[in-house]
Amino acid sequence: QVQLVESGGGLVQAGGSLRLSCATSRRTFGRYSMGWFRQAPGKEREFVSAMDGSGRSTYYADSVKGRFAISRHSDENTVFLQMNSLKPEDTAVYYCAAAVYGPTWASLSDPNIPFRGNSYDYWGQGTQVTVSS
Repeated sequence: QVQLVESGGGLVQAGGSLRLSCATSRRTFGRYSMGWFRQAPGKEREFVSAMDGSGRSTYYADSVKGRFAISRHSDENTVFLQMNSLKPEDTAVYYCAAAVYGPTWASLSDPNIPFRGNSYDYWGQGTQVTVSS
């Protein structure tokens, strides 16, 4: 089991940047694929970004491509989401998630695995990001 704690959210003006952190209770490399999701008021949770357990593959929602970047700290216990050129529509609670990196993820027989919330086994409590216009 792994515990996840997000931090780094806050209020920022449009065009600004934030870096979210997800502290994990276990090393992630080779063990867990990591994802970021967000949920805005009145909307369903949506995929933002993910990195597979090997670190070789990253995934992004079309709405954040070129603006957001997922990375893993060298200690392998922290995953980051660097968010640049923020827009008001990025306002949401951002959640970190972890998926056990097993054969299903490694083979990606279903290419949609990284994008689905039910592919992840553990979730953090979330951190609020508010972007003002």
